[in-house]
Amino acid sequence: MSRKIVVAGAQMGPIARDEPRSAAVARMCALMRTAHARGAGLVVFPELALTTFFPRWFMENPAEIDAWFETEMPNADVAPLFDLGRELGIGFHLGYGELTPEGRHFNTAIIVSAAGEIVGKYRKIHLPGHRENEDWRPFQHLEKRYFEKGDLGFPVFDAFGGKLGMCICNDRRWPETWRVLGLGGAELVVLGYNTPAHYPPAPEHDHLQYFHNELSIQAGCYQNGLWAVAVAKAGVEEGSELIGGSIIVAPTGEILARAATSADEVITAEIDLDRCAEIRSNVFDFAQHREPSDYAAITAPKPTG
Repeated sequence: MSRKIVVAGAQMGPIARDEPRSAAVARMCALMRTAHARGAGLVVFPELALTTFFPRWFMENPAEIDAWFETEMPNADVAPLFDLGRELGIGFHLGYGELTPEGRHFNTAIIVSAAGEIVGKYRKIHLPGHRENEDWRPFQHLEKRYFEKGDLGFPVFDAFGGKLGMCICNDRRWPETWRVLGLGGAELVVLGYNTPAHYPPAPEHDHLQYFHNELSIQAGCYQNGLWAVAVAKAGVEEGSELIGGSIIVAPTGEILARAATSADEVITAEIDLDRCAEIRSNVFDFAQHREPSDYAAITAPKPTG
């Protein structure tokens, strides 16, 4: 039985601070229709795809903060995306801010099947940025203020004929993310990102922001023998420039498709999940060559103080 599937990355341009979720969902529905017309069975949307990247602002009012989060999924604003997915027979990945019934806040992503059922959830673990107002910055990056560290680990789900994992934005920079997903058997990793083009603490790295994006994803795919679809929210959003360049990467580390704009754009590629064996049975055969007893420092407790 063939394990080939056409996957799509649905890059999104900027979302304004006052743009309602319904408008963002309408844009996603248009992108989904384009992906479906190209034969895609799965479409990947960005991190925090329903709103602007709100951690760029310092807020203290709990009600103001909570307004950026979703208390249920799907909700009335997002239901049209679920309905269209069922109508077209296409699954999707969606990133959003999650507010749990217990009042916990997470940067979350879900996988939704072609039948409109949520079949997987992930909560971002590697939260970048800072917690308190740093008014010297041209914009804030307050993920540590508004989100808790994810508590679901790096699960791998049976979906779309294979093993599927997720991560979110900064997670992609950490090799441990990819290795844990690889050890879990992931054959395809999907992720969204909202990555600023400018990094105020180290502006000398600004010209490397997109290079490091591709480097992280290509290395993760090659070193673990898996596919990836990595999708940006891009363009100048409320004065903050976000990198674009959404990509689809093969287990060999090769880029099969790359977005050409910083706007709403769909990229597609046919992937063959059986190709994961090219790497996993040869260069990175974990059972034969991996030596976990020599890697104790990786899981040693963090230093205190």
